[in-house]
Amino acid sequence: HQRVDSSSLVPTNDPTLLFTNAGMVQFKDTFLGSEKRPYTRAATSQKVMRVSGKHNDLEEVGPSKRHHTFFEMLGNFSFGDYFKLEAMQYAWELLTVVYQLPKDRLAVTIYEKDDESYDLWVNKVGVDPRRIARLGAKNNFWQMAETGPCGPNTEIHWDKYPERGEETIIQSLEQDDDRFLEIWNLVFMQFNRTQADPTHSGAFDEPLPSPGVDTGMGLERITNILQQGETNYDTDLFTPIIQKTRQLTQHDDATFAEQWVAYRVIADHIRSAVFMIADGVLPGPKGRDSVCRLILRRAIRFGTKLGFTEPFLAQVADTVIEIMGTHYTELVDKADSIKRAITKEERLFFATVERGLEALDEILTKLQADGQQVLDGETAFFLKATLGLPIQVTKDI
Repeated sequence: HQRVDSSSLVPTNDPTLLFTNAGMVQFKDTFLGSEKRPYTRAATSQKVMRVSGKHNDLEEVGPSKRHHTFFEMLGNFSFGDYFKLEAMQYAWELLTVVYQLPKDRLAVTIYEKDDESYDLWVNKVGVDPRRIARLGAKNNFWQMAETGPCGPNTEIHWDKYPERGEETIIQSLEQDDDRFLEIWNLVFMQFNRTQADPTHSGAFDEPLPSPGVDTGMGLERITNILQQGETNYDTDLFTPIIQKTRQLTQHDDATFAEQWVAYRVIADHIRSAVFMIADGVLPGPKGRDSVCRLILRRAIRFGTKLGFTEPFLAQVADTVIEIMGTHYTELVDKADSIKRAITKEERLFFATVERGLEALDEILTKLQADGQQVLDGETAFFLKATLGLPIQVTKDI
């Protein structure tokens, strides 16, 4: 495979996306046949953001063990080269031979109509049929849009609770309960859908002349499994960031344990902000810039829960740059400008919040004097639109 550098978080060839949200984005034209590359197979570690559209994990970040706004997507790709069998073999070999994950902790899902994939997993790769679940199109069929390239996909899952036994594996996968964690998705771009087909009858699917493979495995998830952490935040991708924040707060163990959500949010969001700013997305009021501002202000807001009243995130950003800068060297090159942009936004936020809180305090005092207990939406909107006080802060108070 040709090792290809990660593309920017800002897609250069796709106006339909706010941010790069998958490894295949930089290869979209190659898969569509409008671009020819000097190689037919590639591997990447792609930086991605999922904070908008159908991939919006923002509210999950913190309480969730595995959701992130920014993460790295490991992937291998075939452009009319190898297809299903080789993709399965490569994935299985990496997981079971290179990473030495036990086969009896892995399970597979396939598209319910994809008999070929079932046969390959069982008879060529050697997966026990009791570990393969056939699921519907919602889980195991990929489409770029209602029409165009599409095809079945197969996913490899990690069994968190093998003690529940082999007999319930398929049932757990069908119910999507908490037993399994999806590790790797192998997408087989096999057809061109000529017209919308919401029932997935297949009547409008024409075989592509050069079928392709697009795979994706989250680095944070596989790191969590290999390092045997309870959550993604228990890996060396995040623990130094959390430790740096704790060093600044000087919290004891009990306080730290109470505030774990805030520590996670800050660790996740500062990674996002550092990478967005490095790729030219600065905090601002519109478009991508507004996402950067939202991410930073959410981190600052959770920082206030930890007791911060002055800018602190630039110091935490130093740790992100230290961890990630050996590979993403642009972080080191732009370290000063990244930290300046972060601190400027923090100062702006604290000034804005201070003005808004003064107004909110007056409003709440008057409400209480009038015997009222509800702050109406119109007032909350005024505080947000005119004074810039985030609705989340008003809700918290």
